[in-house]
Amino acid sequence: MAQLPDWDEGSAGVLCVAGPHAIPISTAVRLAPDRIVFALGGRREALARLRAEPAAAFCLLARGLAFTAHGQARVLSEALDSVPSIVAVELLVKRVQDHLADGRTEMLSAPGWRWLDEKAAESDPEIRAELRRLGSAR
Repeated sequence: MAQLPDWDEGSAGVLCVAGPHAIPISTAVRLAPDRIVFALGGRREALARLRAEPAAAFCLLARGLAFTAHGQARVLSEALDSVPSIVAVELLVKRVQDHLADGRTEMLSAPGWRWLDEKAAESDPEIRAELRRLGSAR
């Protein structure tokens, strides 16, 4: 069974889908040792690619962490109550690759980022809270 580590809410990661096609993700929420939920814009190319080919990987770099979670994605909700243009997606993790396991390197900090759009910044915590609720209901 996959064993996802815990990470700080709002940490930035990268979702990699068929293509290859990569997109930054800041809404990833760990629901269980083998489940992640995140939000994607309904018009994102990454979402269209996931619908066609659900195999995906999520890579996160944060203080003390560097891992890639590999698995299958599926849509949990076509629209969030808090932001209807956002789709909730779940990654069912089959394997976690720990990039720090060999002990040769360590992550000193997470990549620093912030919203420049005030509306997006205000909705970000609401989106993660709704993702947790949706994921817990399944």
